[in-house]
Amino acid sequence: MSEQKDKKAKSMDLALLRRLFTFTKPYRRTLYFAMTLSVVLACISPLRPYLIQMSVDKYIKGHMLQALINISLVQLGILLAESAIRFLFMYRINWLGQSVVNDIRKQVFKKVLHQNISYYDNTAIGTLTTRTINDLESVNDVFSEGFISIVADILTIIAIITVMMVTDWRLTLVCLSVFPLLILATYIFKESVNKSFHKVRNAVAALNAFVQEHLTGMYVVQAFAAEQREMAMFNKINKDHRDANIQSIFAYSVFFPVVEIILATSLGLLVWYGASRMLHYGASVGVIIAFVMYLNLLFRPLRMLADKFNVLQMGVVAGERVFKVLDSDEYQKVNGTIQPLAIKGDVAFNNVHFSYKPGTPVLKGISFTLPAGKTMAVVGHTGAGKSSLISILNRQYEIESGQILIDGINLHDYDIYSLRRHVGIVLQDVFLFSGTVYDNITLRNETIPVARVEQVCRMLGIHEFIMRLPGGYLFNIMERGSTLSQGQRQLLSFARALLYDPSILILDEATSSVDSESEQLIQHAIDTLIKGRTSIIIAHRLSTIRKADEIIVMDHGNIIERGDHNALLREGGAYYNLYTAVEKTAAEA
Repeated sequence: MSEQKDKKAKSMDLALLRRLFTFTKPYRRTLYFAMTLSVVLACISPLRPYLIQMSVDKYIKGHMLQALINISLVQLGILLAESAIRFLFMYRINWLGQSVVNDIRKQVFKKVLHQNISYYDNTAIGTLTTRTINDLESVNDVFSEGFISIVADILTIIAIITVMMVTDWRLTLVCLSVFPLLILATYIFKESVNKSFHKVRNAVAALNAFVQEHLTGMYVVQAFAAEQREMAMFNKINKDHRDANIQSIFAYSVFFPVVEIILATSLGLLVWYGASRMLHYGASVGVIIAFVMYLNLLFRPLRMLADKFNVLQMGVVAGERVFKVLDSDEYQKVNGTIQPLAIKGDVAFNNVHFSYKPGTPVLKGISFTLPAGKTMAVVGHTGAGKSSLISILNRQYEIESGQILIDGINLHDYDIYSLRRHVGIVLQDVFLFSGTVYDNITLRNETIPVARVEQVCRMLGIHEFIMRLPGGYLFNIMERGSTLSQGQRQLLSFARALLYDPSILILDEATSSVDSESEQLIQHAIDTLIKGRTSIIIAHRLSTIRKADEIIVMDHGNIIERGDHNALLREGGAYYNLYTAVEKTAAEA
């Protein structure tokens, strides 16, 4: 059973390695050039010991000074040529590795950009960071320190052993008699390091995910005085990472001294057997000196081969993890072809069912129509399905059944990217990127002039607030907008939405966590935004939705009431209870 698993694992590794090498297709010339250089280096490696053997046995012994000078110059030339070729070899394989990783990383990030939002509901951001950065660095090692390097080392070993056998096969066999010990030590080392590398890789992913999550949520940690508990958890994860690395360090600390002992033993056998052969004129001094050099040249790649095999395997394992991201099918599988230059904004939901997880319905047969240019407000208690309603309108999530129509056309018939350009969204939790105010409003679209951004901000009544910031539109916002208040961040998100002049506007809890002064600015911005646009507003503060043309009240995924503000109050139902409860709370405050 274990043999079958091993065979399957090896087969999988080879398949993954082949797949990694498909990314070298644009750089085949560099790959072939590097492989050619590895053959040249293998052929050059035994030359210098052989020339030294000739120098000792022929020119020094024969007192041929000029010939000795000439062969020394040849050796110098070979040394310089070998150094130049080795430089070219190392540079090209590292260039190849970085070029391949650059291409894969672009594909991975492109894939990440186009995944469904549901993918991020189930995948830790720190894990994706590890895949995009750390794992791809390991993939680079497949080319810079792995496969091609291994081929070059194996060719060098074969060339050296061949020359040794041709020179003196008996002496070669004596010197290499300790090789079984080296093979055994290498195998034990390889297996030990392989296990520890797996642990290190998993520990790195866990550490990245933990740190990423806690840096993002640091406010919550400190607000609830949870520093000690979180520090204890971090210490445990960090300890696992340390222990995995120490296991790897221990294996290296044992292996390299063992190799040195085996090399010393091989040299000892060479001296013992070579000296006895010299006494009986069966070997020359030049041969013994050359063999000492051969053994050093031979053991240098042998020391590193096991490590390189581990690097190769870890690169393949990292590649497998990266390919899981590339092969993920959690993306928009159905995309239409309609790319309208403009849309009116008629919206219709026909018996729409939706759930985040199969068997747990969130929306249960939702139906309504919203004429172009009208405003609809959606209210209800937490968990009623309000935010889910707007998440499916621009296809962040896919519905299970039913239809969503825009201008009478099924949502799935639109090109998704074209559709989203006509739908503006302002969320409760505004996300701002590191960069200037201008960058955040335009989302780094450099084709939009500053004058256009200023025009939009003046329309919203927020130009003065921006100009009070140091640097105005060039004010640098820290990560996630931490240097701005919640209200200020919200105002910038309004400008972001209006700048692209959407036909359909979605406001999700846009005033739920701002102060009264900011709310006045935001209310003015909302009035400006919704004018002439199809708008869907979700809000806990019912004062923001009184002017809506229609209000729908949701409860547990169903629409239980609908009508305008006054009509719903007259009914004395769920909306009336919700409204009076909010008014009472506001009066008490």
